[in-house]
Amino acid sequence: MSNQSSLEQLRNYLNRQIIGQQRLVERLIVALLADGHLLVEGAPGLAKTKAIKELSNGIAGDFHRIQFTPDLLPADITGSDIYRPESGSFDFQPGPIFHNLILADEINRAPAKVQSALLEAMAERQISIGRKTYQLPELFLVMATQNPIEQEGTYPLPEAQMDRFLMQVNVGYPDAAAERDILKLVRREAAASEPEPPPEIVQQQTLLQARSEVLEIHMAESIETYIVQLVLATRSPQQYSDELHGWLEYGASPRATIALDRCARASAWLDGRDFVSPDDVRELAHDVLRHRLILSFEAEANGVTPDRVIDTLINQVPCA
Repeated sequence: MSNQSSLEQLRNYLNRQIIGQQRLVERLIVALLADGHLLVEGAPGLAKTKAIKELSNGIAGDFHRIQFTPDLLPADITGSDIYRPESGSFDFQPGPIFHNLILADEINRAPAKVQSALLEAMAERQISIGRKTYQLPELFLVMATQNPIEQEGTYPLPEAQMDRFLMQVNVGYPDAAAERDILKLVRREAAASEPEPPPEIVQQQTLLQARSEVLEIHMAESIETYIVQLVLATRSPQQYSDELHGWLEYGASPRATIALDRCARASAWLDGRDFVSPDDVRELAHDVLRHRLILSFEAEANGVTPDRVIDTLINQVPCA
């Protein structure tokens, strides 16, 4: 079976388990293929935790959930040196960050030191304890969640740290048809002695090979230019319209350009194409850019959202 077929089977399995959240499922697999991390924002009960847990069931990798709380310490995530009296030495005890798939649940409930420890591990793929540095697994994905409803006792992520996430995915409520399907799924799971197994466990080697294939997807020079111009437009909006100029305080960093490139290639690969189209870029632009834009006070006062800004960018920046 080809790598594409394996990932397609995994996507279909996840869509059967996570009903009404096709966008989240798609972005999880794109993040796996693009070797990045996800920030997911949505109300409680929208299958955010279930999504990454089911993903871990479908691939040959271990999973760990970290519930972020105000009293969490950096060592609770990274691990620490433990003194062994019998030997008179210190041994490193790895923390939960050393798993392949990490759910950082309600990341904005932890103080800045803990957030920084996690985000550094995400960016560097390593942690340092004392004088030693420890490498994290090659297959490593963090899905951090935020609850947009309750803000009491939370510590918002700084803008510079938000930039470390490949994409920010906003999860909405399912429609009526999906809600009924969720009821049926829950009843079936309650009645069944064992949950539905995935059709095939995707091996880590398959995922790593798929990442190499994604990098080989053809991207025309015009599409590359389009990606660059979209990102540059967030930094120099006055070149396109006074409206955009009034909305944007700061634009996206070069990480946004790299993320759009990787994600567009992964999306094309998942669709079975060997080339990137402008639609791949437009489809992913909101998730790649929304957490990287800093809006002006005027825009926020007038209820302008990052998604509205990105819609305007897509309408005004031409694709040659």
